[in-house]
Amino acid sequence: AASLEHWLQPHLAGLSSVRALQSLPLHTLLIGALTWEQRRLLDRLAPETVSVPSGSKIHVDYADPETPSLAVRLQEMFGLQETPKVLGGAVPLTLHLLSPARRPVQVTKDLASFWKEGYADVRKELRGRYKKHYWPEDPFEAVATSKTKKGMSREHKSML
Repeated sequence: AASLEHWLQPHLAGLSSVRALQSLPLHTLLIGALTWEQRRLLDRLAPETVSVPSGSKIHVDYADPETPSLAVRLQEMFGLQETPKVLGGAVPLTLHLLSPARRPVQVTKDLASFWKEGYADVRKELRGRYKKHYWPEDPFEAVATSKTKKGMSREHKSML
């Protein structure tokens, strides 16, 4: 706010309505006002994406800055022992674990506890509904995947 004239004022020229002001890409303008060092620090502490065990990069939702979240298919998290964290490891992400159809099946900040206590029931329920998908008994040792059994490589299939 103290430096509005530097990063916002140049973009206000010619705007004549609140609607036009609301259409400004504020996120882009704010990021553009950061120094290279500040941008690197921001990327390290509050990354836009998190890599999950399947290899996918999943967008982090910071809509509620107190509880940033990650919506990810359950099979893409197999093998991960702990909940991913941001802010230098200080803030665990709220995980919205999704079915293969991308419907929420569990919300947790404690992935290890979910694997130990809740996964068996979720597996039982979803295994019948999503037969083409991988539902291992031990999610700690399982290979994460973003594919169905048919789409998995031979190497992954041999681990089933």
